[in-house]
Formats: sequence, structure tokens, C-alpha cells
Amino acid sequence: MDWKEQYNEKCTSIEEAIKSIHDGDGVVLSESAGIPRLTEVALAQHADEFHNVTIYHMLSLGEGESKGSIGYGHFRHLTNFLAANSREHIWSGHGDFFPAYFKDIPSMLGKDIPCDVAILTTTRPNNEGYLSVGVSCDYAMAASKKAKTLIVEANAQMPFTYGDTLIHVSEVTHIVECDYPVPELQPAKIGPVEQAIGRNCAQLVDDGSTLQLGIGAIPDAVLAALKDKHDLGVHTEMFSDGVVDLARAGVINGSRKTLHPGKMVATFLMGTKKLYDFVNNNPMVEMQPVDYVNDPYVIGRNDNMVAINSCIEIDLQGQVAAESMGLKQYSGTGGQVDYVRGAALSRGGKSIIAMPSTAARGKVSRIVPFLQPGAAVTTSRNDIDYVVTEYGIAHLRGHSLRERALALIAIAHPLFQPMLQEEFQQRFC
Repeated sequence: MDWKEQYNEKCTSIEEAIKSIHDGDGVVLSESAGIPRLTEVALAQHADEFHNVTIYHMLSLGEGESKGSIGYGHFRHLTNFLAANSREHIWSGHGDFFPAYFKDIPSMLGKDIPCDVAILTTTRPNNEGYLSVGVSCDYAMAASKKAKTLIVEANAQMPFTYGDTLIHVSEVTHIVECDYPVPELQPAKIGPVEQAIGRNCAQLVDDGSTLQLGIGAIPDAVLAALKDKHDLGVHTEMFSDGVVDLARAGVINGSRKTLHPGKMVATFLMGTKKLYDFVNNNPMVEMQPVDYVNDPYVIGRNDNMVAINSCIEIDLQGQVAAESMGLKQYSGTGGQVDYVRGAALSRGGKSIIAMPSTAARGKVSRIVPFLQPGAAVTTSRNDIDYVVTEYGIAHLRGHSLRERALALIAIAHPLFQPMLQEEFQQRFC
């Protein structure tokens, strides 16, 4: 049968499509800006028709309708990464968090993570009948293969991306045509603190380096400080708007990359329409599944890999807490550890933990004698390399506990240095 005939036969409404979800099923939703918006709304509206349904996803943009109280007792959300629209659901005990590296999710689907039904957002089909998963490749491709039922929201506004992103119409169970804007994440405001951090990080980035950055004010400030660099590359879990201007200016061109030269490699994308327009049908952007992009051994094949991540707090030993505030889970491990270790495997590689020196509007130091009780150690002291604040750069790899403490105190906020120095005296003098 011609793919167009199959396509027409499989087109249906979201209300009809979600009837394929049965009580006790495990449902996997695509994440970030690829969250299937019609599905979220329809599940919330029809919540009382479902019982004991597990829904797995990671960070998702939008309102998160199915996570609201209307779904309590019907849906139980399962995730390894919390965001603003999922924290209360998990904190209230109506969902579950499990620790896991992002790269391991594809292999966990259908085993540790129930995957009876996968619901993804894609493009409309191309001339060969292939739909692209667009801005959310990560675990979507694995979910599409492991689920018994595959539902796609074929969104006319989803960017078509290259790489391992294609699903043929013949592989899909139900297709829901839609036409809504891809959820956007507006750039964070960059202040003087972030600018100073960006300048300090830029000192560690040489011409020809390959970058991993996340999203937010600090990554954008770092990118803004790299305008005088040359021949930078990108191999990253995700990137956002800040990369676009450097790519258009030729600063990011990937010409010196030792893996995927000339390509900006990522596994998911979040930003504004500016980003989505840039990546649409752009052969320079290559999307690959997360078990490849975040594999430390793959990351390490990029010479001069510079991984830049952030954290909630770091203690004087160099232990990094990036995902919890004491016992309260706030986000997740994501790919931080994989990029820290991947950069260590890279010839000339560096990993950086970049953060403001304080939190809570200057009331709390992020450099602390001890992590909060119960806090999860995301990056261990054995893996730590560079730490950057607005006050400078501390190089910890290969240094003693005493040397680490002194280096971290030197880049702490001056208001908190006396407290940290007192702790140093008690421990080391």
C-alpha cells in the first residue's frame, strides 16, 4: 500500500487515539519542547476513563495538564528529571522519581520503564513518508521501536531535523494531525554576575574546542563571551538560542571537530522560534539518540571537549550537588556526569562546573563546608575538574583536599569567606 494511503487510514482524532491506552499500561511521552500537547490536554479531560496508567517523561514544557490533581488516582507520573510543572506532582506523592543517567533511558524502556504505548510529536511526513521527531530525539526513537502502540502528533510547525530522527508512516499506529507552535522557553536574563562567570569560563575555551552547554543565563553568558574565538564545535545534550548567533557568525562551524566534523550534534533542543527556525531542515544540525550523544566514550572522541554544567552547591572537597536541595529532589542527574567523564576522556578536554557564588539573593553560599543533609552527590570529588564563579576559577583535579578547599574559598563570595576559612582552620590547621 502506498504510504499516503496508510497515512490517511491512520489519521484520527486525539480522543480516538488515546482509546488505545488501557488500564495498567505504561505510556511514554516525548519530552522537552517535543511534549505532545494535545495528548496532555486530552488525558486530563478524560482522566476518569483511565486507571493505574503509568506515564513516563522527562522535562516537559507547557502546563503539564495530566500532572494536575484531576489525574490523581488515574495517572502516576514516573520521571528521572523534575521540572517546574512536575515537582509538586512528585513532591505530593502522586508520582515517582527514580535516579538514572539520561543516556540509560533508551535501554530501560520496556524493562525498568513500562512502554506499552509511546506518544511522540513529529513533523508531517516528507516525500518518502518519513516523519521526523524534530527537537526531541533523545529516547523517542527507542520508544517508537519498543512500544506496542505508537501514536504521533504530526505537527505542521515541528522543525524537520537530520540525523537519526526518522519514523516511517508504516511504523505508526495512529496519526493525529495538528498545527500548534512548538513550546518555547524564553532566554534567561543575563546580569553582571552571569557576565563575569561567562568571561571566566571563556578563558578556558581555546580555539577549535568542542562545547557542551545547557540552558539558562550562564550558558548564554558563556556563549556571549566567545565571540572572538574561532572554529568552535558543538557536541551537547541540548542547545538553545545562544548558539544560533555564533553559528551564523561562523564562530561555531565544527571545522576542527574530530567527531562529526562540521556538525552540531545534540539529542534535544529547547528555545524560542528563533532556534526552531534555525534548525529546521538545517544539515549542519545533527540529532542523535541520547544513548549515543551522552555516551562518555563518544563524547571523549571529540578532542578539546569543554563541558560546562552548573550545580546547586559544592562542598570544600569538590563534591557537587546539582539535583537536590537536601532530601528534596529538584531536577535530575541528566547528562552532567557523562559529560564530566567524557571531557576527561577527551584529548585536551576540560569540564567546568559554573555557578553564581550565592543563592537566595545573596543570602546563601553555594560553596559550603558540607552538602545539605541528604543531598545527592551528582558529580563526585573524583571527577571534578574546574569550578568557576564570578570571582574566578578553581582547578581541583589532581589537587589535595587542603588545596581544593583553599581554591574554592578564593572564589567564594567575600561575605562567606570568613565562615569557610574558619572551617578550613578546624579541618586542616
